[in-house]
Amino acid sequence: METRPYVPWETVIPFMTDVFAACGVPREDAEICADVLAESDRRGIESHGCNRFKPIYIDRIAKGTLLPVTNLEIVKETPTTIVADAHDGMGMVASHHVVSRLIEKAKEFGMAGGAIRNSTHYGIAGYWTDMAAKQGLVGITGTNARPSIAPTFGVENMLGTNPLTISLPTDEEFPFCLDCATSIVQRGKIEFYARNGKPTPAGMVVTHDGSAVTDSNLILKMLVDGTAALAPLGGGPGDEMAGYKGYGYATVVEILSAALAGGKFMKALTGVAEDGSSQMYGLGHFFFVVDPDAFCGQNTFRSIAGQICRELRASAKAPGCNRIYTAGEKEHLAWLDRKDKGVPVGEAVQKEFVELRDKFGLDYRFPFE
Repeated sequence: METRPYVPWETVIPFMTDVFAACGVPREDAEICADVLAESDRRGIESHGCNRFKPIYIDRIAKGTLLPVTNLEIVKETPTTIVADAHDGMGMVASHHVVSRLIEKAKEFGMAGGAIRNSTHYGIAGYWTDMAAKQGLVGITGTNARPSIAPTFGVENMLGTNPLTISLPTDEEFPFCLDCATSIVQRGKIEFYARNGKPTPAGMVVTHDGSAVTDSNLILKMLVDGTAALAPLGGGPGDEMAGYKGYGYATVVEILSAALAGGKFMKALTGVAEDGSSQMYGLGHFFFVVDPDAFCGQNTFRSIAGQICRELRASAKAPGCNRIYTAGEKEHLAWLDRKDKGVPVGEAVQKEFVELRDKFGLDYRFPFE
């Protein structure tokens, strides 16, 4: 049962918008950024919502490793493709512009693809694929990130948590949306554990000396100093549990995120220069949008996709299990539960909200006060 206090959506979204704006983000861009973060919490993906508002965005703007004004440059464009340079601005703003254009192109030509270089964290990947799915289109995206994953048989963090995300429209109330990292656990989840005083389950992290580490705060420090890495999907450091599959998919995302846009990759994405000073992250993202009308038609696609999901959920359950889910269903249920309540916030986020409100002199009073 949830014990944390809820902050209503009509409070938390304007608040984050106002804080972004106070940090120099143009109002229209601030609204996009706030909505991306809120969407994560709507879906119950708390590792990428309010929990990351201050440390990943506001603090980085203050630090100078994230520019509040996004000067998006279109490097190359064809009828079906876009290559853009975000110039270290807001990754969410750059992605919103590119995906909006790709949706237009896909509706006209059947398919479209785009890539962005020199970007920053773009929020939950499923936000961008669902932009397409809400219009009856297939959405695919991936992004690289600061190194966290060790390759199979290795212990050095080389690849980002690199989600490979796909949204498929269905004839149900919600799309099929597979949005997950290519590691067993993403860095944001460990940050969430640390901020809430919880351990990280054993087996999710590979250490240089082979020791098992579950202290979440210690893991975050070890990821930074390079003495630990996240295990790829399947596990590591060996290949007994098929961790080479997660390693392989993480590499696919790394290559597409960097090579399509001619951007940076792996160790160049740490956010730390050789002399130890902070530097821009220079992340890369890629996006593909497909219109089923260029194939069998949207209605046929939605019907078949929905039926596949329903048959999967209706299949035989394992002993002790009462329900089978399809990707995107739990997130939809989280939204149904939270749409009239708002987002639950723990003590760490409560303190950050108050700190930011007072710092910028904003007129808000929160339910937990």
